[in-house]
Amino acid sequence: MLVWLSEYLSQYHSGFAVVQYITVRGILGILTALLTALFVGPAMIRRLNLRQIGQVVRDDGPESHFSKAGTPTMGGALILVSIAISTLLWADLSSHYVWVVLFVTLLFGAVGWVDDYRKVVRKDPRGLPARWKYFWQSVIGLSAAVFLYVTATDPAQTAYIVPFFKGISLDLGVLYILITYLVIVGASNAVNLTDGLDGLAIMPTVLVGGSLGVIAYLVGHVEFSAYLQIPYVAGAGELVIFSGALLGAGLGFLWFNTYPAQVFMGDVGALALGAALGMIAVVARHEIVLFIMGGIFVAETLSVIMQVASYKLTGRRIFRMAPLHHHFELKGWPEPQVVVRFWIITVMLVAIGLATLKFR
Repeated sequence: MLVWLSEYLSQYHSGFAVVQYITVRGILGILTALLTALFVGPAMIRRLNLRQIGQVVRDDGPESHFSKAGTPTMGGALILVSIAISTLLWADLSSHYVWVVLFVTLLFGAVGWVDDYRKVVRKDPRGLPARWKYFWQSVIGLSAAVFLYVTATDPAQTAYIVPFFKGISLDLGVLYILITYLVIVGASNAVNLTDGLDGLAIMPTVLVGGSLGVIAYLVGHVEFSAYLQIPYVAGAGELVIFSGALLGAGLGFLWFNTYPAQVFMGDVGALALGAALGMIAVVARHEIVLFIMGGIFVAETLSVIMQVASYKLTGRRIFRMAPLHHHFELKGWPEPQVVVRFWIITVMLVAIGLATLKFR
């Protein structure tokens, strides 16, 4: 929105033209989302407390979690509000990439909101039934995949890039729709499974989201993409503003979510943020790199799949408890130790993911 205003005002003073630069707007997007979250956060937490919208703790979970019962949840709405405000202010709203990523993020957040509302307000422990949750996730994910496919104007926009190898990009054809759908829905649920400890999910999301923003910028830059020998996707660079907003909103939320948490993001935040990561990776054509950088999310998801499969087939559990972070808690690791170690692993994985841009 402010891009158009700056373009108009630059006729009268050249200083306003600086807002036209993506990097400048990305930084402003980070700061806007961060300050919005820090400003709105206390009021939102008070309102959630007043309405007694508190976390429900599993009876079979670690004993250390029983004290978390009643902590305000659905705080992911704070993240979404901050992202939306910052993106609408600083992004070029003529970019269809900005709109599709923003809409998918907010729609997945709406699915999560319904699930949280049923659990904490209506006191229905099932929340939104799994079949309906996956149905709506699938509808939104498939719609986004089809939209990106039919609006693609260049083969690079739907090619599948293989990291570590120069010049290898696979023409997926209609298969692009299926892979895009799986990335969006898979990433959404992976982040949701990871959201189980104070600050555990949000910091890896911030690290991966910010790094994907860097990749989107490079992919959307003619010279940088040519130098790095990665396909050029026109317009992808505009997602730097959305990624910046995600980064700022995430850090602002972490201010209140760090141990001991004053608020939890709930499904409204976790499902939305996972979908956002998947969307940025899809637009930037670096789905495999998302898989690498989001290794913590992948490990958490695999731990649940392995646990369920092992118990059904053999009657035995592989882990003391799934998802994986609970396994380490039951081994005696304090919660902050689990969280920070998972953060450290994410930093290393993000570095490896970024290194794929050069080592090809």
